[in-house]
Amino acid sequence: MSEAVTPIGGTGTTALPAGFDPTAEAVEKTLCFRGFWAWFVLLLLIGICALFVMWLLRKCIQGPAYRKANRIDGKVVIVTGCNTGIGKETVLELARRGAKVYMACRDPGRCEAARIEIMDRTQNQQLFNRSLDLGSLESVRNFVARFKAEESRLDLLINNAGIMACPRSLTADGYEQQLGVNHLGHFLLTNLLLDRLKQSTPSRIVVVSSAAHLFGRINREDLMSERKYSKFFGAYSQSKLANILFTRKLSVLLKDTGVTVNCCHPGVVRTELNRHFAGPAWMKSALQVVSLYFFKTPRAGAQTTLRLALDPSLESSTGGYYSDSMRFPLVPWARSTDTADWLWRESEKLVGLPPIEPPPAQNGNGSTNGSANGNGSPGTAAAETVDTVVVNRS
Repeated sequence: MSEAVTPIGGTGTTALPAGFDPTAEAVEKTLCFRGFWAWFVLLLLIGICALFVMWLLRKCIQGPAYRKANRIDGKVVIVTGCNTGIGKETVLELARRGAKVYMACRDPGRCEAARIEIMDRTQNQQLFNRSLDLGSLESVRNFVARFKAEESRLDLLINNAGIMACPRSLTADGYEQQLGVNHLGHFLLTNLLLDRLKQSTPSRIVVVSSAAHLFGRINREDLMSERKYSKFFGAYSQSKLANILFTRKLSVLLKDTGVTVNCCHPGVVRTELNRHFAGPAWMKSALQVVSLYFFKTPRAGAQTTLRLALDPSLESSTGGYYSDSMRFPLVPWARSTDTADWLWRESEKLVGLPPIEPPPAQNGNGSTNGSANGNGSPGTAAAETVDTVVVNRS
């Protein structure tokens, strides 16, 4: 049975199906319309919240920036490995603040391109391109000789250069590449420049290390990784631990000289350090995508270095390990004085420097007092005490 209705504004009639309720249909359409917009608004709010959380997470990943405006006009600075990445950003900021910077790089061509770019951006013409291959002790000595012929002072030394997780190879002097470049090259460079640093007090040394030191041990039985080579958890981590042990030992040797030395972890930074990544192509591509969001930018990675180099409040702070511009405590094997002493003596031999301390006393069985075990972990309580000897290198 049908129901007849008269259309609005019309004169005829239209038959509607039996049981048809136009009011119910209108309500249903209204509810569907409102339901759509309710879901749209809900999803929009979820999206906005997700974007905010991602922004907040990225901001936390990037870490705090060094915002003090202090200038260092006329200060003489050396930065190693600064044609790209963290080092380049470090030089850029130092140049903006008036520093005279010697850019010490292995590739003079790329260094020159970076130098010209930074000069254009800062209008600071006091930037100099110098060749330095930390994998060659001869190159280190030549660099220092040229620098000393040009400068009578050095206010700031930043040991930034490094290589990571590369296939096993040897330096020009026959040493394992990662230990040779990351530690031994900088060890010799720093020691040969100490006289200039002490002539320019208060002066600073900044050593760029890594949180990878947590996985490292100083392998006294196989320092050059000849028996077993693990390019990240072995050789690279050992070299970064060596950076920290070197920093702590040097801070003791430089006590009361007016020269401070600190080290830092720059964070997980999107730089060229991962160029030796050996995984499949798809994994490398995925890593590149992930790094765009979850890794620090080189500029963010340089901020802790800049604080250690510039902050007036840290003028007397020395021997510390910093990350995200904050000082952090070290694990026991990174503060083992015995291991630091052993590594210092071994490094002196490897780079050809005369010892600055007498050899350690030996007990009846021929081992040194206070020795640590072979993997570089603390051995005895003697690992917590060191006699102060002021370095005198020339």
